[in-house]
Amino acid sequence: MSNEVGGAGVGYGGGYTLIVVLFILLIIVGASYWGGGFNY
Repeated sequence: MSNEVGGAGVGYGGGYTLIVVLFILLIIVGASYWGGGFNY
């Protein structure tokens, strides 16, 4: 919905941005489940 963030990136890397966001979410969720050291 926030096209000021994604509007410029859609032309060359819209899918790449989506993968990066999902990867960061996976790291945060994985760290909270496996390690818990980040205290999220």
